[in-house]
Amino acid sequence: MNRLPTESPEGDRIGGTILAEMLGRETVRGDLWHAEGAKIRCVACGHRCLIAPNRAGICKVRFNQDGELRVPFGYVAGIQSDPVEKKPFFHVLPGSDALTFGMLGCDFHCGYCQNWVTSQALRDPAARTPIQPATPGQLIEAARHLGSRLVVSSYNEPLITAEWAVAVFREAREAGLLCAFVSNGNATDEALDYLKPWISAYKIDLKGFNDQRYRSLGGTLAHVCRGIEMVLERGIWLEVVTLVVPGFNDSEEELKSIARFLARCGRDIPWHVTAFHPDYKMSDGEQTQAESLMRAAEIGAAAGLRFVYAGNAPGRVGRWENTFCPSCNRVLVERSGYRIVGCHLTATGNCPDCGARVPGVWAAGEVNVTTTAESHSGEWMRGPHRVRLGDSSQRP
Repeated sequence: MNRLPTESPEGDRIGGTILAEMLGRETVRGDLWHAEGAKIRCVACGHRCLIAPNRAGICKVRFNQDGELRVPFGYVAGIQSDPVEKKPFFHVLPGSDALTFGMLGCDFHCGYCQNWVTSQALRDPAARTPIQPATPGQLIEAARHLGSRLVVSSYNEPLITAEWAVAVFREAREAGLLCAFVSNGNATDEALDYLKPWISAYKIDLKGFNDQRYRSLGGTLAHVCRGIEMVLERGIWLEVVTLVVPGFNDSEEELKSIARFLARCGRDIPWHVTAFHPDYKMSDGEQTQAESLMRAAEIGAAAGLRFVYAGNAPGRVGRWENTFCPSCNRVLVERSGYRIVGCHLTATGNCPDCGARVPGVWAAGEVNVTTTAESHSGEWMRGPHRVRLGDSSQRP
């Protein structure tokens, strides 16, 4: 029987025996690793853990058993239909819905994580999330039944469960669906090369621009900045999010540093500045105000970024929810939260007035840009909706 080891290489407890045994059964031989003597070098994330026999990596879900790397496979801990705008992707098929799935575990340990019940399940006994066995076919059947146009790996850190994501994405692509990653950006060349044939879009959380604070979250600023560059080098559509946390990363100097870095990488990268709400170990923190988001958005625009968005404050951030033509400044996509108020792009992502091309993923095969009203009859699909696999009663 496969079983997660009870301690990491550093000697930290991984989790309860029941959870360890359960997750140990839901594994397969991984792809993203190579042997170094009696140890295994995992290359799924930027930590590049060197894992001794019967030990797990920093993520606590990839482990060395009998000289091979065992990795999570065949279950979901979270699955729902989300508006693509919730990811957030604003330049990927506006008004579409994304079947979004996740597993357990993360290579970071952010104290303000808003998905901590899945990401920290093997570190924090309070994070209790049931899992359900699943096959790639079941996920794609649910996506098709719900009319989803994308399949997205999210909720935990998908890099550490990349083998499962690729198994799902293979079937998704065969079904004509686009695939995407929602990640912390602590990537490797090997992992991105492994993913590139299957994914069309990648969202990275750039959590700040202070390396010391990044290390307090479990990562490094340099690795995440390099992850952004690597995604761009591979021609994968990228959008970047910064959760603006009062007192943590909201100084004008730090926001300017983020904006300048992104502008150097590419002025067409959409930068989303989103509102923090008290959660997890920062439950007594201050919620981000709309004024702070608009200030951050203005900083991004002043740095030369063409597409800057303020999120999680619908109706309170003015123009910063909308997409404008970078050439003639016509409003092209009007939003209020997850709702598309109007979409004036052509099916190929051009401005109807001046013809300028707006970068993004605007069409897939016969699927064209549509408004919410054209995509679905009613507003039911415009909010997150929990999915039960195998339940044919779910509304299409």
